[in-house]
Formats: sequence, C-alpha cells, structure tokens
Amino acid sequence: MATGRAVDTVIFDLGGVIMANGGPRDFTRRYPDHDPKVVAEIVMGPHHLDTDHQWHRVERGEITLAECRAITKKMLDDAGMVASVQASPPANGAAFSFSLSESMVGLVHELKDNGLRIGILTNNVREFREWWWPLMDFSSVFDTVVDSHEVAMRKPNPAIYHLTMERLGAAPARTAFLDDLQANVDAADALGMHGILVEEDQSSAIARARVLAGLA
Repeated sequence: MATGRAVDTVIFDLGGVIMANGGPRDFTRRYPDHDPKVVAEIVMGPHHLDTDHQWHRVERGEITLAECRAITKKMLDDAGMVASVQASPPANGAAFSFSLSESMVGLVHELKDNGLRIGILTNNVREFREWWWPLMDFSSVFDTVVDSHEVAMRKPNPAIYHLTMERLGAAPARTAFLDDLQANVDAADALGMHGILVEEDQSSAIARARVLAGLA
C-alpha cells in the first residue's frame, strides 16, 4: 500500500483525459482557417459558465444532438465558417472517433490497484455514449460514472462535483480531479479539491496525480 498520499479519491474527465481525443481542440481543429477561440465559442459556448447555449443544453440532456447540430450549423454558416474536408466527421456520423489514452488508462489501473476510489465526471452527450462506452469496462473499473446528460447538470456547476464526491464517499480535500479545461479545474479548486489540468501532453498531469496518490 502506498504511503504519504494526499488523496484517497481521483476523479477523471473523459474527453481529452481518459480519451486521447474528444476535447475542445478536436472541434476547433476542424476549422483551421478560423480563430479557435471564436470557433469554440460558437460550437461549445463559454467554458467557464453553465448557460442556455445549445451545447450546454445537449450536455444537460435538454435537447437532442440533432437539434444542437442544427442550431450550431446555422451559427457557423452565419459566421462564414466551413470545416475542412480533411477534418470532416467519419462516415458513422460521429463527431470524431474516440480512442483511449493508454497512459491515462494505465494511471487509472495503478490507482485502483493501490486502493484508491476512482470515478468519471464528464460533460457528455447522450448520443455519444454508444461510441465511447464499449472501449473500456467502465462499470467495473470505475466506482462511479457521472454523465452530465443523465443528471441534468454539467461542469462547472459545483453541484455536479458534489454529487460525484457524494457517490464516491469522498471529501474535497482528499480528492484529485483531472480535466482538460482550465475552467473545470478552477471550479474543482474552488471547492477545495486538488485540480489538475490535463494538457495535450498528459505526462505532467499523470505525474502530479501519482504524487498526490503517494505513488511517485
């Protein structure tokens, strides 16, 4: 058993963390001729707020993905933004093909093997579940999976962090939280959690989590 650990629980985001892709950068890269910040604002809305933007609504399960896409397409068309051919969605209709991050999955299993509680807290879309759920045995590996569309709330709403910790029997000061959006990390920090920003090179985030878990 590891000693000197600062946390007993580690919560992971899904896209851009457990998955090697699926974060905002994968959306904005489809529009290489435009400012990624402007694209992100149109497609996903403000990251630091929970609003009535169509992406926020679909993540809360209030509208369908088809309804969200129709609204977004009109906004992009009005702004003169067209996705590149090379970055168009695959033929199966997915926004992208999900793929696991081997290094982050390795961390998950290391934490589990050392007796830490682990969970997922994801802002996600109901229609995406069929594309990522089969990639890993989520129900047996993780102690809980909190998916925004199932609980009708999303990050950075503090309530969804509290719900996740409640399901895990976790205290904020003893919980690490990994996410690829700074706003979501800041929200975790504000609750007294150990927020860890996961960048495209995930190695530093993994190293930080291992230190907090007493595994380094």
